[in-house]
Amino acid sequence: MPTDRDLFAGFDRMRREMDELFGDVFDRALAPRRAGFAPRIDVYYTESPPAAVIAIDLAGITVEELSVDVQGRVVRISGRRPPVVAAGRIYQQLEIEHGPFERVIELGADVESEAARATYVDGMLEIELPIARRNVRTHNVPITRGEDPEA
Repeated sequence: MPTDRDLFAGFDRMRREMDELFGDVFDRALAPRRAGFAPRIDVYYTESPPAAVIAIDLAGITVEELSVDVQGRVVRISGRRPPVVAAGRIYQQLEIEHGPFERVIELGADVESEAARATYVDGMLEIELPIARRNVRTHNVPITRGEDPEA
């Protein structure tokens, strides 16, 4: 069952780390660049109350530019960071990524999507998804006697 996971997020992270380590040695004009960017995320689980939590760094984006959808175990976060347009600027360095983004996270547990809460404070979006309770009741399964094939 394929998902629309963001397969390039790891590559972008690795590229940024290599750029920090070696400087911008490789000419970015030669490398194909996909539109948008992949904001960094943390995913963790809490015990009390049992929940999956996604924290995503979205500085410079307004709430109106964000969307969060949950379907089963898949959480899709999308939005857009508008470019900063100002007359009279001559950039020496331009690293803040802008444009559209989408992150798709497949959680390791079933969640109650109707009870999910999202808060956005100081550029950090935090999504809390309560873990779905499992039915832990014991159910006695009756056993029926089958016919003996030897008889």
